[in-house]
Amino acid sequence: MGLGQIISTAFWVMKVLILIRVVVSYFPHNPNNAVFKFIYEVTEPILAPLRKVVPIPKSLPIDFTPLVAFILLSILEQIVWSIFR
Repeated sequence: MGLGQIISTAFWVMKVLILIRVVVSYFPHNPNNAVFKFIYEVTEPILAPLRKVVPIPKSLPIDFTPLVAFILLSILEQIVWSIFR
């Protein structure tokens, strides 16, 4: 497994964790559950700074931060891939 593949896998894992966090947020769950706690602790350092920049419309109770993070991670992954090719 090369460095590029390791980096690609890391980006994939982060995107999956963000997706899981979004899905889980729509259902009642125990916030003290170890798995959910892990997902929140890993994804929050990415999502928290974006929440300060991405406006949340008051008319829509939807947080678009995970979508923005997903897009930014995809762009960053492409940039990293172009560097390590």
